[in-house]
Formats: sequence, structure tokens, C-alpha cells
Amino acid sequence: MSNELRWYGKILPKELTEIKLVIISDLHYGNPYFSYKHFQRTIDFIKNNKNTYCFLNGDLCESVIKTSKGEIYKQIGSPDDQKKQVVEWLMPIKDSILGTTTGNHEARIYESAGTDITDYIAEKLNIPYRPEGMLYKLAFGDNNNHTKGKPFVFWIYITHGYGGARTKSAKAVKAERASNWIHADLVAMSHDHVVNIAPEVYLMPDNRGTIDGNGFLSGRVSAKRKMLVKTNAFLKWGGYAETGGFPPSDLSTPVINLLTPYSKQWNLYPDSPRQAIKVSV
Repeated sequence: MSNELRWYGKILPKELTEIKLVIISDLHYGNPYFSYKHFQRTIDFIKNNKNTYCFLNGDLCESVIKTSKGEIYKQIGSPDDQKKQVVEWLMPIKDSILGTTTGNHEARIYESAGTDITDYIAEKLNIPYRPEGMLYKLAFGDNNNHTKGKPFVFWIYITHGYGGARTKSAKAVKAERASNWIHADLVAMSHDHVVNIAPEVYLMPDNRGTIDGNGFLSGRVSAKRKMLVKTNAFLKWGGYAETGGFPPSDLSTPVINLLTPYSKQWNLYPDSPRQAIKVSV
């Protein structure tokens, strides 16, 4: 089920100046509180907007079994039924799906029976799959740093998430921790059903240098920005969430905009880096 970290990637047309990115996770299809309406709105958004792509980030299926948490007697369909239905729903946007991870709900099936239902979903959709997390290189556009033929490159890391947390800050800090040990322009984490957007700034030395007046080699250090995104769920309030004292899930899907200076949106913002990530919630 697991394998050593290697990055995946996709090179998109050089004519593109911006793209939209969506993270689909935590459907919990099979749970009676699953909101098909909100999920279908997200699918329609991807289908109806050009240059819009997505990742799958786990807990697509409720996957309740006798030895796990959850309401097995209220669950809609078996885990086998659930995975097949999820594939059917995602098939119309399969060419827009960049890759997938798995979630703790799907992991239940693997741990109890050695069957990886996310691998089945990935195979049917013909997308790359890595259970623990996925590092992805997305390249598009042209004239990066005024260099003809040089695309803009965004590094993206997605992982489902882990553990329990009660407060928004405790949930958000998980994405911050993950961002500390991997280089990426965007880190997206799911699992906690609470949307949170937090830009993180770090300092990057320039490899190029000059000899200063004292004869010492010296170079610039630039501030770089990475965007930390906690994603939504498609699960209405009730059931074990209500009895367990958890707040309602945020059902609104964040839209992540990957922008270049040639984007029509570029002048909407006061900052002017070489490329940028903006998130609409």
C-alpha cells in the first residue's frame, strides 16, 4: 500500500496564464449525512470551468466495518458499493483529476482485509496514487522571469491528515507541521472538516552571489510564500459528529488559484511576486 516518496507531475499548455485547483476529500459517501448536493456542485464547477483541476484526498467512502467506529446499521451500501459509486460520480471529470491519496476510513478496509479500495478508484480513473501523501509538480505558462520557453512551476503537497482535534487552531497547526519538512508552494490537508487558509513565509537564499567591497562572497535572501490549506467536508451535521460534540462541517469547497503575472487576476492584488497562490473560500 505504501511506497517511498517520489513526486508526480503534469506539464500543461504554455498558453495558460492561470489555473484553478480544487481538493476533493471527506465525502464519507455511505454516511446518511453525506451532502450529495454540495458534492455535485463541486463536480459541476470543475466540469464547467476551463483549466480547473483537482486532487482527491481521502475519506471518499465511509467504509464502516464491524470493528470500526461509525454507524454500520445506518450506512448506505457496503464499502464495495461505495467505491463503485464514487468512481461513477468522478468519471466525468477524470481528465481533470491529478492524483489521489487515501484516508483513514479507506485504511480501515486495508488494515482488516488487505484490500485497498483507493487503489481501485485510482486504477479506474487512471490517476497516480500514493496513500500517505503526494508531492506534485505542476508546470504551465511561459516567459517565467522574462525567459522565453520557461514555464511557471508550482510544487504542491497533499496529505489526508491524522488524529483528533477540537479547536480550529489545533486542526490548522497540523498543516503547518507538514509544511516544515517538505518544500512546496501549497500544502493541503483534509480530515478535520474545517476550512482554514494560512499563508506561511520563509526565507530562501539566492544561489547567485557577488564579491562585495571587502572581497567577501555575498548574495541576496528573498522571502517566499507557501499557502497552507485545510479543506472542507461534504458531511452535514448529525450522527457521531453531533453526539461526540464536534461542530458542523464546512461544506464550501475552497478554490485555489495558481496565478502568473500574465493572469487577468494579477492586478487585483497589491503584491507582485513572480507567481502567486490565492485562495477563495
